[in-house]
Amino acid sequence: MGLDLRGIKIAIIGGDRRDIYLMQELIKLGAAVTAVGFSPCSELSQVRLVDKLETAFNKAQVLVFPMGGTDLEGNIKTLDQDFTLRLSPEIAAAIPEGVLVIIGFARDFVKEWAQKYRWKMIEIAEMDMVAIMNSIPSAEGVLQIAMEKLPITIHDSSSFVLGFGRLGKTLARMLKGIGANTTVVARKRADLSRIFEMGYRPLHCSEMHQLISEADVIFNTVPVLILDEKLLSLLRKDTLILDIASAPGGTDFTAAKRLGLNAILAPSLPGIAAPKTSGKILAQVIPQLILREVPHEYF
Repeated sequence: MGLDLRGIKIAIIGGDRRDIYLMQELIKLGAAVTAVGFSPCSELSQVRLVDKLETAFNKAQVLVFPMGGTDLEGNIKTLDQDFTLRLSPEIAAAIPEGVLVIIGFARDFVKEWAQKYRWKMIEIAEMDMVAIMNSIPSAEGVLQIAMEKLPITIHDSSSFVLGFGRLGKTLARMLKGIGANTTVVARKRADLSRIFEMGYRPLHCSEMHQLISEADVIFNTVPVLILDEKLLSLLRKDTLILDIASAPGGTDFTAAKRLGLNAILAPSLPGIAAPKTSGKILAQVIPQLILREVPHEYF
């Protein structure tokens, strides 16, 4: 028996192209979908489009925010740049108690509001089913950028992957698969052993300064400052830095610019590189959460 969302009112609060595919899947499951931050198009012909957050919240049992959540000022990413959405204190207070709020990553002030106003909030960015599956379009997307920006092939390049989490593992495997000389930087000794076993060159983060000058391209997945000015000063001027960690990334971009390095912050790659795949990943997870968390009297 398939998933059934008939009787559930869902509001999509901003987002990108992957959310278009998510909405299509939610509608197939019978949900009534409202969205704010999107312009009319044939793909959203069955979605009720509104232009105010308060209107989107009205009667919704589920609010779905973008994977990136909000920025530090509460601004919410929208596909249509003519829309400006901001989760302000006043708007937060208008979200009804008990509403299921699904968000990729919630900043501390959003968590505080969720507790204060008694939303039922779930962060999904770090759920294994989402993070591991999303690592595929993220890795493909950043490799595409690298191919466009590098004057050399990735094959036989000296490629450094910083971090050996879910994204780092996928990216290292893809790099090795296309012939890159792949060095993986990690902190845990167990990870370094596994890196060696998988055929990559392991490097402890404390030893990066010894070998970092070899890098043709550096892929950072670590969401804390790791490429500081001291390390950046050791790089060749033609080294490409691609930072795909959560904003603001793990690179001192101000120092990189001052040193004449090409450092690129590349967030939200799943929604850019493969929005249909990424939307379907969300559509595998979000309906299950709704069925688990929304009271059955709504069905």
